[in-house]
Amino acid sequence: MHAPVAPPTRLRRRLAVAFVLVAGVLTALLATTTYLMVRQARLHDSLDRAERETRFGLRLATGLGPGSDLQQFVEGFGAGGLHATVLDGDRRFDSDPAVAPSVPASVRTLVRDGQLAYARLDVGGRPWLLVGGRPAGSATELYLLFNEEAMDRDLVELRNALLLGWLGSVVAAGLVGWLVARRTLAPVARASRAARSLAEGLLDTRLPEEGADELGTWAASFNRMAEALQAKIADLTEARARERRFTSDVAHELRTPLTALVSEASMLAEHVDRMPPEAVRPAELLIGDVARLRRLVEDLMTISRFDAGGEDVRREPLELGSLVAAAIRARGWQDRVRVRGVEVRLESDRRRVEAIVANLVANAVEHGGREVAVRVGADGGRAFVEVSDRGPGIAPEHLPHVFERFYKAERARTGGSGLGLSIALENARLLGGDLEAWSELGRGARFTLWLPVTEPLRAGDGPVASAGQDGDGPTEEG
Repeated sequence: MHAPVAPPTRLRRRLAVAFVLVAGVLTALLATTTYLMVRQARLHDSLDRAERETRFGLRLATGLGPGSDLQQFVEGFGAGGLHATVLDGDRRFDSDPAVAPSVPASVRTLVRDGQLAYARLDVGGRPWLLVGGRPAGSATELYLLFNEEAMDRDLVELRNALLLGWLGSVVAAGLVGWLVARRTLAPVARASRAARSLAEGLLDTRLPEEGADELGTWAASFNRMAEALQAKIADLTEARARERRFTSDVAHELRTPLTALVSEASMLAEHVDRMPPEAVRPAELLIGDVARLRRLVEDLMTISRFDAGGEDVRREPLELGSLVAAAIRARGWQDRVRVRGVEVRLESDRRRVEAIVANLVANAVEHGGREVAVRVGADGGRAFVEVSDRGPGIAPEHLPHVFERFYKAERARTGGSGLGLSIALENARLLGGDLEAWSELGRGARFTLWLPVTEPLRAGDGPVASAGQDGDGPTEEG
């Protein structure tokens, strides 16, 4: 099963988002720093100007005392466009009663100590700067108010301009990032499509080699890899074709002399009991070897027919449990194999199903002794025949290869020529089914044949008749 391939637009989107994030963070830092610096400078300038005005006013108020006309003094500031407040003990004099904020206690404390103090206030929703001090030689307190509305408007306009500039830079970064990612990742998208084409068998797929940069070098390397892969697959295909032709030719060439050998071995078997004692054992060995050679040639012929696509399927209704029990009885295994399960009706090729079951049971009988069990049933819309034994089992390194042709290893379960299980698998797939193998050293092995069910199990179907029964009635082997 192929792993899902992420669409190239996903990486393109991530690169564009990265551009936006980097540009957004950098421009936000720059805009914030600019705004704070300008704001600090404007506030400092406003405070400097207010401090100069206040010091000048304090010089004018030098010597103010209880006998002075304090109201006339503060109104003089009002004529100059400033708002002034004089505090003399509990008395208060304002140049404009409409603009008469209360003086913060912290500011009054500093002023009483002879220091120049200030505070920024909000009076009637408008920003003001309050600066105060004590005139020399006087017990009064002079406070001047400076309107900072113009400065505040300028800072708001600067903030809005910087915010619009930040938004514009983010949008521009997104567009630039998308275009750059699209242009940069175009070769990657082509390489991804080319790789998928190679995986689908289009071995002549190549990438255009454009430019002398890293992507161009990558494209050239990809093309060399594709050429090497195409050449290797062509060699393997040709070798496999030669192997198939060789198998078919050998099987056909051996068929004629083998027929004569089988006939002669049959005649020899009829006269074994009349041979001298010293000749009986060699004759039996010869007859057995001819039988094994015959099975090998038959397997080779079957494999060559599979490779040539010459095998057909003759489907007919059958009862799987009864077929399995009959196949076991026909081969004389009923005393060594236990059969259980329920009857399953389906349409399949009786000859091929019997051949698969016979192969699996023969392997189990050979390697599992008398601990062989066959179970027939249905699961998930499929019928199954499970053959298990309590033999030595199959080593984990051999288990994935038991269905390969001619595969034999020391404790592997292939036996014989190494073609039996591969033929069984080919037959199972030809019937629309599959074969599975499980094993654990010391615990035996289990082979399961899965077949599609074309007719559901009907209510009332009984258990499978044991292979050891004569078929008179269905009994369950537990």
